[in-house]
Amino acid sequence: MSYPGYPPNNQSNPTVRPVTPFDPRRDAEILRKAMKGFGTDEKSIIQVLAHRVNSQRQEIAIQFKTMFGKDLISDLKSELSGKFEDLVVALMTPTYDFLAKEIYNAIDGIGTNEETIIEIICTASNAEINNIKMAYHKLFGKDLEKELMGETSGTFRRLLVSLCQGQRNENTFVDVASAQADAQNLLQAGELQFGTDESTFNMILCSRSFCQLQQVFLEYHRLTGRDFEDVIKSEFSGDIENGLRAIVKSVRDKSSYFAKRLHESMAGFGTNDKSLIRIVATRCEIDMVDIKNAYMSMYGKSLEADIASDTMDDTSGDYKKCLTALVVG
Repeated sequence: MSYPGYPPNNQSNPTVRPVTPFDPRRDAEILRKAMKGFGTDEKSIIQVLAHRVNSQRQEIAIQFKTMFGKDLISDLKSELSGKFEDLVVALMTPTYDFLAKEIYNAIDGIGTNEETIIEIICTASNAEINNIKMAYHKLFGKDLEKELMGETSGTFRRLLVSLCQGQRNENTFVDVASAQADAQNLLQAGELQFGTDESTFNMILCSRSFCQLQQVFLEYHRLTGRDFEDVIKSEFSGDIENGLRAIVKSVRDKSSYFAKRLHESMAGFGTNDKSLIRIVATRCEIDMVDIKNAYMSMYGKSLEADIASDTMDDTSGDYKKCLTALVVG
């Protein structure tokens, strides 16, 4: 059973699908020609890279090096610039390596970008968490869990440590009696006592399956008449509130969560291009069709229209064209 008003979670509905028939040698030749001689044929680069999935781009890179003895990413970086270069490099980087680098950048230097960490860690499946951890260790020789522990504190640190185990139950079976018990325990741990027993929230939200959590939220609503996200808002604040709310939003409708993140990346003065690139480059192979639908429903404008109006300072237009190609499919 799903929460009223929320569609089933985790359905794959990408805008970028594997191209068939696929000829990585031919694609490598097209890219080589696009970068050879005077000037760069950006249109051909977009035509190839924005219409191949990440695994196919990796095959193209292997063929490129085999045929021409050159590294494709290095060649692209030498030919491109600005935000278009950043987007193309994101597309060419193996997905989990890219997400590991995004987390590394979020905790490197002065201050920590908790929003990026929450977006990646709090929405990930067990397999995604474990792949990101492996990529992080391979790239930086460090343990992701220990890195996050060193950069965060308190209840937020404990939330991230729990999620880093990658041990969430992923069974689709819903145990109603267990959900009722969890809802009662959450009520006792929050609204019915002075202060909040954060460990109960942490344990239930980090270990129960998404299907089970939908039922828990439903049972909580039956008990109290309150929306569970409102409960999180009243019981928590700061990074732990944002982290727990990201989990709740992911359980209910992950596409709406990412639609909101995209809107926030373009709202107000200036654009958070790192967020825009990260979400478009990774979600286009997972659920971008659903994200676009959620975006239109939530904001009354199409995602591609907002991208077009928000990238007006992109003088060449290539950044906008590539983002649009990934979003439209």
